[in-house]
Amino acid sequence: MSLTITAPDIERQNELENDDSHEPQYDVVLLDDDDHTYDYVIEMLQRIFIHSLEQALHNAQEVDATGRTVVITCDLPQAEFGRDQIHAYGRDWRLTRSKGSMSAVVEPSTAA
Repeated sequence: MSLTITAPDIERQNELENDDSHEPQYDVVLLDDDDHTYDYVIEMLQRIFIHSLEQALHNAQEVDATGRTVVITCDLPQAEFGRDQIHAYGRDWRLTRSKGSMSAVVEPSTAA
């Protein structure tokens, strides 16, 4: 009985590892409004996305300054779930004019 050992196909392994056909990624983009406080945004991002205080504060400042901020990048089902969580979070009890949740959209990620 002869035993044949073949070397692994390194070239094929490298092709598989460098394959760009992974699932596309999507951004959950939080949109600014004047009916929610910084505290609300920070609290929401920490609870929904488990952001650190620093990350949540950065996102709160960015959405206030630019009108939008990417809060997470992930696969489409997770992005849609994250957007829905933002929409379901509820009003900001700190402001009487706050009537509901903040808005968010899902967009194809432009991150490389």
